[in-house]
Amino acid sequence: MEFLVYMEVCSMSTGEEALELLNQEAGRARQLAQMGIMRRLWRVPGRRANWGIWNADTIDELHNAIASLPLYPHLTVTVHPLARHPNDPRLPLQKDEG
Repeated sequence: MEFLVYMEVCSMSTGEEALELLNQEAGRARQLAQMGIMRRLWRVPGRRANWGIWNADTIDELHNAIASLPLYPHLTVTVHPLARHPNDPRLPLQKDEG
């Protein structure tokens, strides 16, 4: 199941501690991408925020993946479950029956 996920960093320390946290976050994001959970990611210009397409079998699996991010305690996260739309241009065209 695919999810559209919005994340924004609310508060975070600065300095070397912040750099280490950001490095850990990048490493975990790479792992989630390799696992096929984090599918796409876009940053929001001018903000410490991103939109992403995530894939998980259950909402609990998604929650566990998001909670595994080192920045999780500093994030506000909004999750939107996605369902297929019959007019999605990426879906094959259906021939009329008859």
